Amino acid sequence: MARDTVLGNIRSFVGNALGGVRGRINFASWIVAGTAAYYLWIKPEREAQKEREAQAVLRAEADRYRYVERTKPIPDPQITGLIKGVKKENSNQ
Repeated sequence: MARDTVLGNIRSFVGNALGGVRGRINFASWIVAGTAAYYLWIKPEREAQKEREAQAVLRAEADRYRYVERTKPIPDPQITGLIKGVKKENSNQ
């Protein structure tokens, strides 16, 4: 008798935790509803977000007047004479 009560309590707890799902048919209907919601709302929204991000990247690349940070190259201290010793020979000369 006690075992039936414990199993009943566990079953009731699980059913309440799942939002009142009772039986396989009700559980299957929740799966169908969740799948439909995913394909009707979530998936199209994610695809639209990816498309907006791709368009933003293309717009940023197409902007001729965008700010591009430019820095001067740091000269080699060996060539400029800041470090004493044997200077490196340039391969260009």
